[in-house]
Amino acid sequence: MSDDKVLRGLLVDWGGVLTSGLDVALGRWAELDNLDFDAYFTAVVEWLGADPVEAEVNPIHALERGQIAVPDFERKLAALLVTRDGQPLKAEGLIERMFAHFEHEPRMTALVRRAKGHGIKTALLSNSWGNTYPRDTWEGMFDDLVISGEVGLRKPEPEIFLLAAERVGLEPAECVFVDDLEANVEAARALGMTAIHHTAYDDTLRELEALFGVDLT
Repeated sequence: MSDDKVLRGLLVDWGGVLTSGLDVALGRWAELDNLDFDAYFTAVVEWLGADPVEAEVNPIHALERGQIAVPDFERKLAALLVTRDGQPLKAEGLIERMFAHFEHEPRMTALVRRAKGHGIKTALLSNSWGNTYPRDTWEGMFDDLVISGEVGLRKPEPEIFLLAAERVGLEPAECVFVDDLEANVEAARALGMTAIHHTAYDDTLRELEALFGVDLT
């Protein structure tokens, strides 16, 4: 943060920040779908680790940008997966089943609401997999929603961070970004944002209180 900037905005991720951790939710999905989770992990890591020049044909990148329909992605992913007894995985409804076990994290939601109550601008900044969000529970919580599939950009692309800051009327250096993935945190910092790698509510609470200089308990 530059010396003449005051932190006035809070940008937060959804999955793993406003919800339970990804590992727990996906583990439950794998258990119920009788999935060979190692095969899933291998497929996702291979896609996520693809060279950036291949991003346009990367199924995960395309899904997050809204460039591929959910059923098409489900078929592509299911084709790489098998159940623990060697059977093909059902493609239809795959995303819905994957995201069914992300549990609401009420303390983090309340923390964002308290920040907004102190006059801090707030925005959701989330990579979507075509999943639905609990928007009906967010009334009055955010000044704006920046969801990757709706804006055609994805984290950690710089443009989506800049868009989120612009949407709340702030410069990047005036924003604090909270995410559970280190790559996204590093991308935000590279743009001059103050970024927190979220691992636990208590730690994030203390960091936000110190940064904004307000009591958020």
